[in-house]
This record gives sequence, C-alpha cells and structure tokens, in this order.
Amino acid sequence: MMESRLKRLATTLMDATTDKDPLVQEQIYTALCYLGESEPEEILNSCDEYLRQHDKLAYPHRVIILKAMETVVRNNISLLDKNTVKVVIFLASNEMTKSKEVIRDWQQAASSVLVAVGQRFINKVMEEVLTKFQPGILPHYFVLQTFANLSVSNVFGMVPFLNSILGTMLPMLGMAKQDHMKAVFCYALQHFSESIQEYLANLDKAPDPTVRKDTFSNEIFSAYEVLFNSWLQHREAKLRLAVVEALGPMSHLMPGEKLEEQLPRLIPGILTLYKKHAEAFYISKSLCQILEASVNIGSRSLDVQLDALLATLLPQICVPADPSVPLAVKNHTEVLRCFTVLACCFPDRVLAFLLPKLESSNERTRVGTLLIMRQIINSAPSQMEIKKPFIMSSMRLPLQDSNNKVKRAVVQVISAMAHHGYLEQPGGEAMMEFLVRQCALPSDLQPKKQPLDPDDLTSDSVQSISVNTLFLLSTTVDRMNNVLWPYLLEFLTPIQFTNALTPLCKSLMCLAMKKQEEGEGSSLIRYDLNANLPSPYALTTRLLVVSSQPYAGDSRGVAALRLLAVLHSSIHPALDHLWSKKVPLLVEHIEENTEKSLSQKEWEEKLLLNFLYKCIGTTLGACTSKDLVQKQLQELLETARYHEEAEREGLASCFGICAINHLEETLAKLEEFVRSDVFKKSVGLFSIFKDRSDGDVERIKSSLILCYGYVAACAPKELLLPRVEADILKNIFQYFNTKVLGIKVETKDLTLKLCLIRSICMISQAIYSGRSCGDFVFSRKAELVAQMVEFIKAEPLETLRTPVRQRAMVACTYLVILEPHLSDPDRTELMDTCLAGVLALPPLEREENGGDIFNREMLYGDTISALKDLLKSLLQRNLTPHGLQDMFAHLGPWIKSGKEHERQRAVEVSAALLDFYLSKLNVSTVIPFYNLGVLIALFSPRCSDSQPSVRQHALDCLHSLLYIQLCYEGFARDHRDEMVEGLKALKKGLEEPDFTVLFHTCNNIATVIGKRVPPDQLMSLLLAMFEGLVDPDKNCSRAATVMINCLLKERGGVLQEKVPDIMSIIHSKLEEVDEEHVRKAAQQTVYILASQHKSVVVSSLLGTSLPFDSHTCTMWRALATEPTLTTQMLEQLLEKIGRDVPYKESRSFLLGSGTERIATPLPLAVTSALYEIMSAPEAGPAVLDLYPQLFVTLLLRVSSTLGVQLPKSLQSKERRSSSHGPAPRSLHPCSCAVETLKVMLARGGSEEVARAVASAGGWDMLASPERHHDGVALLAGAMARHAGPRLPLVVKNLLPSLSSIFDSQRVTTTAFFAQLLSSNVVNDLILLETMMDSMTGRQKDTCTLVRMLALRGLGNIASGAPEKVRKHGAKLLASMVNGMDDKDDPHNLVALEAMSSLSKLLDHLEQRDIQSMLLHIAIRIRPFFDSEQPDLRRSSIVLFGNLTKFSEGHGEVFLEQILNGLVTLLLHLQDPRPEVVKACKFALRMCGPSMGCEGLCEMFLNHLREDRSLHYGEFMNNVCKHLMQSYPEMLNRLISTNLFYFKSSWVDIRAAAPMFIGFLVLHVDEDHCQQVDLDPLISALNLLLKDPVPAVRVKVAETLGRLVRVL
Repeated sequence: MMESRLKRLATTLMDATTDKDPLVQEQIYTALCYLGESEPEEILNSCDEYLRQHDKLAYPHRVIILKAMETVVRNNISLLDKNTVKVVIFLASNEMTKSKEVIRDWQQAASSVLVAVGQRFINKVMEEVLTKFQPGILPHYFVLQTFANLSVSNVFGMVPFLNSILGTMLPMLGMAKQDHMKAVFCYALQHFSESIQEYLANLDKAPDPTVRKDTFSNEIFSAYEVLFNSWLQHREAKLRLAVVEALGPMSHLMPGEKLEEQLPRLIPGILTLYKKHAEAFYISKSLCQILEASVNIGSRSLDVQLDALLATLLPQICVPADPSVPLAVKNHTEVLRCFTVLACCFPDRVLAFLLPKLESSNERTRVGTLLIMRQIINSAPSQMEIKKPFIMSSMRLPLQDSNNKVKRAVVQVISAMAHHGYLEQPGGEAMMEFLVRQCALPSDLQPKKQPLDPDDLTSDSVQSISVNTLFLLSTTVDRMNNVLWPYLLEFLTPIQFTNALTPLCKSLMCLAMKKQEEGEGSSLIRYDLNANLPSPYALTTRLLVVSSQPYAGDSRGVAALRLLAVLHSSIHPALDHLWSKKVPLLVEHIEENTEKSLSQKEWEEKLLLNFLYKCIGTTLGACTSKDLVQKQLQELLETARYHEEAEREGLASCFGICAINHLEETLAKLEEFVRSDVFKKSVGLFSIFKDRSDGDVERIKSSLILCYGYVAACAPKELLLPRVEADILKNIFQYFNTKVLGIKVETKDLTLKLCLIRSICMISQAIYSGRSCGDFVFSRKAELVAQMVEFIKAEPLETLRTPVRQRAMVACTYLVILEPHLSDPDRTELMDTCLAGVLALPPLEREENGGDIFNREMLYGDTISALKDLLKSLLQRNLTPHGLQDMFAHLGPWIKSGKEHERQRAVEVSAALLDFYLSKLNVSTVIPFYNLGVLIALFSPRCSDSQPSVRQHALDCLHSLLYIQLCYEGFARDHRDEMVEGLKALKKGLEEPDFTVLFHTCNNIATVIGKRVPPDQLMSLLLAMFEGLVDPDKNCSRAATVMINCLLKERGGVLQEKVPDIMSIIHSKLEEVDEEHVRKAAQQTVYILASQHKSVVVSSLLGTSLPFDSHTCTMWRALATEPTLTTQMLEQLLEKIGRDVPYKESRSFLLGSGTERIATPLPLAVTSALYEIMSAPEAGPAVLDLYPQLFVTLLLRVSSTLGVQLPKSLQSKERRSSSHGPAPRSLHPCSCAVETLKVMLARGGSEEVARAVASAGGWDMLASPERHHDGVALLAGAMARHAGPRLPLVVKNLLPSLSSIFDSQRVTTTAFFAQLLSSNVVNDLILLETMMDSMTGRQKDTCTLVRMLALRGLGNIASGAPEKVRKHGAKLLASMVNGMDDKDDPHNLVALEAMSSLSKLLDHLEQRDIQSMLLHIAIRIRPFFDSEQPDLRRSSIVLFGNLTKFSEGHGEVFLEQILNGLVTLLLHLQDPRPEVVKACKFALRMCGPSMGCEGLCEMFLNHLREDRSLHYGEFMNNVCKHLMQSYPEMLNRLISTNLFYFKSSWVDIRAAAPMFIGFLVLHVDEDHCQQVDLDPLISALNLLLKDPVPAVRVKVAETLGRLVRVL
C-alpha cells in the first residue's frame, strides 16, 4: 500500500512537470528529490516506470524527471543496490539514445544520470553503454560524450576501458560524416588523452600501476592521422577548433618517433589556422601543448620550424588584448608560454629574431616584442643569464622611442630586468635614466577626447606607471639598492627632471634609510668616488628652492624636506641637531595647510628690491655727471625684471628720486627708451611667443607709466606744471592706449590699469600742491575723469577682487578739486557710476580663509572710504539745500534698497555727507530749508531698520538735518537744542533688536520730529510717511506706521472729512504690502476711526462683496478690539444666521430630474464675518460669554451645509480668485462653517479641542458627507477631555435637534452623544441616564446610520461609565443581540457595530448574563470570519477572542468552538488586510490558554505580538509540530478544514492551506498517519496543482513531496 501511494505521489508530481512556470517546475524537481531522500530506490523505480509508460511525454518535461533522478543518485549513491542501478542505467541509456537526432537538453540530462551512477558503478554503466557502442556502427552523439565525461569524473575507473574503446572507435572515425559527430569524437579524444595523462601522473594511486603511455600510443596516433589529415582541413570552423583542442593533449601520448615524424606537417598545419580563425586561444593552447610534447621527446625537427613559429606567434602578441574579451587575454598568455618553451630550447635564435624587431617602424611590433622580452627575462632566467650584455645593448633604441605605449612596455621590461640583475650590468644607468625621464613627463593639461583606440595612452599614464615602478624598485628589490644609491641623486639638480622630484625624493629617502640601517657610515655620500653627484651646496639649494612652492608637483615640498632631513649627515654633520628639530615642523606646517590657506609671505622671505632701487635712485640724484645718470638709467631699463611687482615699484621710485635733481634727463631717458631698439626688440621678441607677449609687453608699459607718476610726484613743481600735459600725460596715454589698424583698443591688463591710476593720482596731487605757482587750468581733467569712470564700469558688480574701483575713486577725488568744474552730465555720470559700483557689491563672504578674508575686509573698507571722500568733494562745490537735494536724489533709491548691505552702505555714506554739510555750512541770511520734511521721511523709518548700524546712522542723519534746519532758522552752528540733543540719548534704545524697545524709541523720535518740523511741511511729511509703508524692510515700514499713528492720534480731529480717503489709502497699502506689522497698524487706524464712526465703518465693511479679500478681513478683525463692542456684534450676527434657511433646493441641469442644494447668501456672509471677528485674539471674552450658543449654532451649520453648493456667481468669483493666486480663505459653505467653528473653539479657550481634532484629521472628516459622523465623534471626544464644564449647556442646546426633520442634524447629534458616552465626564456631570435613554430611543430610527451610531454610543458606556454596565447589562446585551439580528441592514453595518460594541462591553457584563448567550453569539458570528468585508472579519474575530474570557465552566464546549475556528484563524494570518491579521493575532493569543498546550500558548504569545513581524512559513511549521504533539487525533479534521480553503478567493490563503497540510503531515507521528485519507487529499492537491497562480502551485508541489511522511 505504501509503495503504491508513494508511487502515486511521485506520479502526481511527474504529471505536473508539464507546468510552464519555472518556479513550479523547480519545486516539482525539489519535491521529487525530497521523496527520493526518503526512498531513493522506490522513487528511482517510479521515475523509470513513469518515463517508460509515458513514452510520448515531451522532452522538456522528461528533463525535469531525469535531473531529479541524477540528484537522487548523486546524494544516495552509496545506498543503491545493483538491481536499482541496473534499472536506472538501462532507463538513462534508452532516454539518451531514444532519438537519433541530437536533442541536447534531454540527452544531456540522461547522460548526466549515467555519469552520476558511474561514480560508483562504472563497470555496470560501461556494460550498458558499450552495448550502444558496437564495432562498425556509428554510435550516438551522447554515447561518446558520456564516455568523455566519465573519463573526467572517474579517471581511475575509466582509463582501463579506454584501450578497448579506442580500438573500437578508430574505425568509426571514417564513418563520421556529420560535423557534430566529428566534433564529439574530438571532444572524446581530448578528454581521453587528458584522463590518461592524469592517470599516468598519479600511478602511485592508480588501481593498475602497470599502465604505460605506449598502451595507448598507437591508437592515439591512428586517431591523430584522421583528425589531422582529414578533419583539420574541413571548412567548418567549429570542427577545426574541436580538432585543434584534441591534438594538443593527444600529442603527449603519440609515439615519440611518430610525433617527430609529424612535426614538420603538424606545426605548419596548426600555424595555418591562425589565418582562418579570429579567435586564436584554442589554437595557441594546443600549439603550446604540442611544443611542450616536442621538447619532452627532444625533437630535432623543431629547429627547422622555429622561424615559422616565431614569425606567426609574434603578430599574436602585437595585437593588443581587449580586457573585456577573456579569451583574448588567455590567448596572450598561451602565446607567451609558447615563447617561454622556445626560448628555453633556442635562446640564441629567439633573441636573434626578437631583438631586431625593437627597431621596427611599426609601433605594435615594438610593443609586442618588448612584452615577449619581459616574459623571457622572467620565465627563462638561466638561459638568459649569459645573454644579459647582448639584451642590454639592444635596448638602446627603445630607450629613445617617443611612443607612449612603447615607453610603458620599456618600463615593464626594466622592472623585470631589475629583479634578475640586468641593471647591475653596464648600461643599467641608462635604463634608470629612462625611467626617471618618464617620471618627469609633463602632465596633459588639456583633457583629450576619447581616443579611437582604447589602448592609447597619455603621458600621464606612462608617468604614473614609471613613478610606481621606481618606488617599487627602491623599496622591494634589495639587489637594486647599490644600483640606485647614490646614482639617483644626480637627477635632483637638472631642471629637466623637476617634474620627477617627488618620486625621486621619496625613493632616495627610502634608500638612504636602508643605508642608515646597514650602518652609520654607509649613508654618507662619497663625493670623491662619484664625480657626477651634485655638491652638498647645490643639493641643499635645489631642495630648498623647490620647497618654496611646496604644493607644486604632487607636493614636492614635503618630499624634498624629508629627503633633506635624511641626508643631513651627508650635507654637513653639524646639521643633525638643527634639522631634526626644524624640518619636521616645516613638514607639519605644509601638511596642516592647503595651497589656498598657506601664506606665501610666511613661507619665503621677500627680497628687498624696493630698498635697493631707492638706494640707486638716491645715488644717481646726487651724481653731477648727466651722462653717467643717463647711462645708469638706460642700464636699469634694459636689465629690469618687469614681471616682478617689487622690481617695477623699485624702478619707478628710483626714477622719481632721480627726477628731483635731473628732471630733464629722466624724462628724456624715458622717452628715448621707448624709441630705442632695445624696447622694440623686446616687443618684437615677445610677439614671437603669442601666449606670453601681451602680458610681458604690458608689464614694461606698466613700469614706464609708474615711472612717470613717480617723476611727477617728486619733481620740482615749478618745472613740472609746464611739462604735465605736453610730455607726461601724452606719453602715459601713448603707452596705455594700443592702436590696431588705427583704432584705439584699451587694455584689460590689471597691472597696467592700476599703474595708470596711481600715476594720475600722483599727477593730480602734484598739480594741486603746485597751485601757489600760479593759476593752472587742467584742460585734460574731464578726459581723465571719464577714463576713471570707464575703469569703474568695467569692474564686475558681483565681486570685489581688485583695488581698481577704490583707486579710481581716489584719483577722481583729487581731480574733482582741480579747475575747471565738471559739467552736470559728467558729474551725474560720475556719481551714479561710483554709487552703483560700490553700494551694489555683494556682502563680504565669511567662509573664506583667514588671510584672504582679512585682505578683502581691508579692501572693502578702503573702497567705502574712497566713495565718501569723492562725494564730499562733489558736495563741497555746491553747499546749498539744492546741492543737498541733488545728492540725495542719487542716494535715495539706495537708502530704500531691499538689500540690507546696500542700505547699510548708503545710510553710512549719507550720515558722513550730512555731517560734512553741517560742518561746512555758513548761513549769512535766513532762508527756508524747503526739503526738510522729505529728507526726514527718508531717514526716520530707517531708525527701525533690521540692521543696527543703519539705525544708528539714520539717527545721526536726523540729528544733522534738524541742526541744519536750526542753522537756516538763524541759530549759530554751535547752538545746542535740548530736544534735538535728546535724540543722542535715544541711540541706546536703537541698539535693542526687541520691537517693543524700538517702538518706544520711534515714538520718542516722532515726538521730537513733530515738535521741530514746521507746520507747512507736516502734510508732505505724512504723505511721504505713507509711502514708507511699502518699505522693503519691515522694521522700517513698522517705524513709518508708528509715526503715522502718533500723528493721527494728535490731529485726528481735524481730518474728519478725510476718513474715507484714509480708509481707501489703508486698503490700497494693505494690497501693496503683505506684512503683519502693516496690517496691525492699519487695524489700529481702523479702530481709531471706528470708535468715532461705528455705523459708517461697519456698514462699509458689510457692503463688501463676497468673498472678503484679505485686506477687508484685516479691517473686520479690527472691530474685535473692544470686548463690549465685540459682544454686541456677535449677538447681532447669531440672530442673522438663523433668520434665513441654510440652503434652497434647485433643479440641477446635470442631475436631470434631481435637485441640488444652493447656499443662501446671508448666512454665508454672517459665517464669514463671524470667522473674521473671532479670529482676532481680542475677541476672546466675547466668545466665552456666548460659548454654548456659538458652538451649537456652528456645529449645526456644518451639518446643514454638507453637500451644499455656492451660488453660481460666487463659484465663478472663487475660481477667478484661485486662478490669480491663493485665495484668502475658501468660501465653500461647509468648509467655511468648519473653519469658523475651529476659530470659535480656539478663541473660546478650547484650543486643546481644536488641536486634538486637527491631529486626528477630524476637521476634514467633519466636512465630508461620508465621514461627517466620525469627525463629530472626534470633536465630542475632544470636548469631553478638554472642555467638560461646557458640556451641560452644550447638551441642553443640542437635545432638541434629535427630533430634527433633517437626517444630517440627527446624525450629528447622535454621533456627538455617542462619543460623549465613552467619557467618564458624562457620568460626572449626571448626563448619563438622559443620553443613554436618547440612544436607546434611536434604535428604531428610520436612518441606518443613526441606528448604528446609537449602538456605538451604548457600547461606549464600557469606556465612559464601566460601573454602570453591570446595572444595565441585560438591557445593553439585548440591544447588541438585536443589532446583530437587524433585518433592515443590507450591508451589515449595524451588525458590525453590534459586534464591536459587544466586544467593549464584555469585560463589564455579569458572567451570568453573557454565559447564557455565549454559544449563541459564537455560532452567530462564525460565518463572518470569512466575510468579503474586512471590517466584518476583523470585528467578528476580535469578538471571538474576547468571548474566550467567558469559557470557564463551558471549557469543553467552547474548546470545540476554538478548534472549529483554529484553521480559519491561522490561515487568515495571511489575510490581505493588515487589520484582519492583527485581529487574528489577538484572537489566537486569547485562545492559547484555553487549548491545553503550553508550547502552543507560548508560541502564540511570543510570535503573535502586534509589534512583531511574522515569518509565516516558519511559524506554521512550529504550530503544526505542537498541534501534532497535543492533538494528533485531529489530523484528519484539520486537513479537511484546510481543504475547504483550496477554493478561497484570496491567493495567499489558497497557498497557505496546502502548506498547512504539508507541515501537519511533516510532524505527525507514525501511529496517527492512518488518519489521513490520502486518496481525496491527493486528488484535491492534484486539482489545486492546476491553480492559475504559480505561487499556489509551488506550495502544492512542496506539500506533495512531504506526503511521503504519511504513506
């Protein structure tokens, strides 16, 4: 019986091999293997029988069975008896040869079975397979392949058969006509030969040690003749490669004399194949084996073939191997092995062939030859030993090769030579010099495009390889120490090796340290024995000089210093103590910094060029010989290094000092030098090198221009003025302006610009200081100013990197004071350009390095100072109110700029100008300061600027302005006004960033201004102040509002007729500026006006069209300032909201005969107005007074507007509003009501309520028709927690709505009461009985939702007043049972709520009340476990878990209910809904203690925690283990229940059910196996095996394999 069932299982699985899903096929294979592990022989026999009976089964399905058989055989080979083996062998043999056509997958699987059996039963396998291998009959393809694979897998067992196999095979070779048959013969011969060689190599382990090579030689040779003479000539490339692969191993077994005889034909035949096959690896591998075999027999004929071999093999190496093609790399390896074999036998001839190739014009030939040389040097050292001088001399030409790939190959050869002592020979130094030269190659600065040849190398690549090689030789090849030391020192000083200094220093340091380890004296450099070595002084100088640029050349500074430290004793013994301390500190300093952060001035000493030139100039000035002066000046001009700034500066100072006594000679020499051949030659020479000529010529011109400046500054003024324009300026501009084709082209060279500006400064100062020599009109002044303006314009506005701006403005400052006056356009352009060029600069970044940021800060400060000085010079020319107004017309936009740094600079400059104006003011007659009001309005808002420095400077400006006004009123300049002086005392208040302090300070400032500003300028001040509301700095805007409100409070009475205009201005400014402080100021203004004119202000606001814009809302909120007024407003609005119906029914065109609800406008407007007023914090007291009325009215307003639409006119307005940016607030009726309710709660002290509802998403639920009741529940819960004392009046106001004609209002009220019942506060407030009666009364309501909510409320009593549940237990339980039996409940909503509520009540009901109905409830809810509705599944399962608490006294009966539901609960752990899975975990944890199995209970408690993820398969495995230990008699019942779920609509459960069964049978004891009714089970599984989902079929196949346990 067992055998038939096992066979049936196996048959079922084998029937399923037709499944197309690969995962299912894999599981079927695994299941068959599992069955085979249990009963290998039975399964093998079943597979045999199945395949024989299903002769027509397609081969892909047969393959699965055969692979399973192979696995079973391999894993159980030692357990198989001979009869089973015979059956398997016979089957596999037949399967393999059934089809004469080659069907690779099928026949390979059968062959693999035979090979697996052959591991132990080789004789029986051979007995069977040899029957398919008859003399004179061409065998099956896979017979030969099986022989071949057997020879590999079982060498010792197979080789004894090979002699007879070869004997039978040889005549068959001529019968093979098809290419694939010839190929498999070659495959067999190749593996036979390899196996024989392995056998012979391990004769000490072989079963027959008498076997000899000559046993097989003749047969192998006979086969060779067919393969070589016939098949190798075939046109099919694959066959030729198969032949070649076989010939290599076969050559080792051929008779020596036969191989010698065949070599003259064999080797050329193999070599010819290189031309026919692109893929040469197999040819090269075979050729190498043939060459090794030839060498082994001492072949003499190989000598004749050598030239052909070398000529053919060399091109194979010369073609670069693509690393992405593995066989190409392997081919290179095999060819190099060939060269190794040949070099060992014929070293002279191989070298004679190779070395001339190093002179080839073909790059690839040279590279390939070098690769072979490296191979030979490494692999044939003994043969090459005496050839070293010859090889070294032949490398001279490659050392001169410029090709990068050749260079790389040479470097690799040098590395090989170093390891084998070549570099110790004469010529080794040349090799090392070559290596160092490659280390010194310059980097490729320009990135190259991707080369067409992927093997192309850059000089960077060669350099990198060379650097690595040099370091490797210095550190790891000990025999190279004496070669490299001290020879490498010779390369340190020559300039051409500069780029190699870093690797040289590193290598020398390692070598020197090795020498020091050998002994103290060995590290000393013997200069007497090494004449070419640099002296200690040259060495020290060179290394210190390169250290001056420490980060150049891959941080050569560190390497140089470290080498110096090691060489201290070789340079001078006394340096040891000093350098051991100083050098590490220098190295540490470099390593702690970067190239950017290192200060070059700290690193190297600056040459005192300026000082030396001044000495020369002083000497020439004292010289009386004019010829000698001119001669020396000429020499200075000819020898100066113009590219160095210090030298240019020194040269110019020298000429200036000389001009004190020799002006004529100095000017003449400068002019003569420009016309001289030396200057022209310099320019001509520079022009040859286009990359450098421009810069070097500009440096010469810069120096000459600077010389003229110094000459003007130092020369006697009486001699200078006549020469300024005619000689000095003329020549300066001649140098500065270059002409191309007659057109003037200005230079962009920074040095040239700066030198020109400095010269103009010096000339202007010299002219100004020479005024005493008579009136001098500087006719070129305007031209020079224009040139400076152009320089400033050319500077980038986004950064300040150069001092051009600052120096140009300094130059203009000196030029402005000279005669004649600038014209108005020139003056305007100068001011605008300078202001834009300085004030608009971005703020200084703080992220830069320390030194750089310090220099930048100094440059910024100097530039601002230069701007102030220039503007003062311009103002000095027109020191009047008009001049002041003109100046601030340019500065005004910058003072109001939206950028803080621009304002800060502009106000700082303004304070300096006003202070300058006041200090220079001298009023002779009393005149009006007509623009005082405008200027005060410009600066007073700045007293509250966000920048503290702006606030301080702005107050200084006001202080200066008020004193200027006093001066114009006739007071003396030194007069001190008490109120104006009081402004200075307010400065401390401006230091505080706190707005309250600033507010108070601005009030005080406004007081001073109000008392000192003349009456005729008051309105202009107010109008300008209103413009200040739109100031981009909100603090300044706030200051403007403070001052406006101060003025309005004082003088509001006289502005009565202007109130409407002021309201309009306020609204327009609110539109213009969206700032909180502006809104607050506007509200204050509105409140001031409304307190005097209530009806006018309120009526105008109510007349505003809906939706209210944000500015109207701001004005509404202003009316909440005073509590009494606010209360009156709210009462009036509450009365109006109930005056009209909430909506009107309207027939909808889109709905056909249906209607839609349209909101009425008055309640909508009132709701919006309520929102705006209550949103003001000041409305709090009024809202508290009217809390219950407001709450109930707004909650019912929300309920009444569910699904209500806006009127069409307002819908279009809202759409337009949203399309032009975000709307102030949604006007949708329900959303509007919800928002108003939220703000009412917040303002009524119930912020916690609003926050609690919001955090749970309750406000969105409130506005949703589908989720409204959930939102109401959240609101009620929050009220109970945070607003309990408010509830009695709220409940009282809500109770009447339970009888409302509107379903929505009944739902809202019921939901509110239902949730309140979950809170203890209801009981505390003595509201429980009333509300419970209300809920009971709603059980007959016509609305299903109301009935459901009523049950929810009754269930919530368990939470709110659990002690009352016992009192009303029977009544509550009856309500729940009635709810489960509700007939008018098509979607089971009421039943669902009844179950959920009952779960909550259970803990508080009397035991007797529930036990009487326990079974009734358990049976009633059981069908819901598999409901399509997830909520029903969840609630019923949770309730079932809760019912287990009452099973005491009904243990056996309720255990039966648990066991009935156990399978369902376990399977639903795979439910698609997480909440159902959670419920199942809970129910199982609750059921565990009642099941009487401690292990199962512990598992449920540990593994089914809510916070723990579950590995379902592992969990079920353990559950089934416990079930079968505790309830083995339930096996069949559990299986039967699982069978029900084979038809489940949920895939995961459908897959879990067979897995459940599989684990059950896996763990059942043998004693209970008979319970299983296998036939229907296998039938059901067989049916499920056709499930459309592969995952299900996989589990079925797995379970079928496990059924072996119950057979």
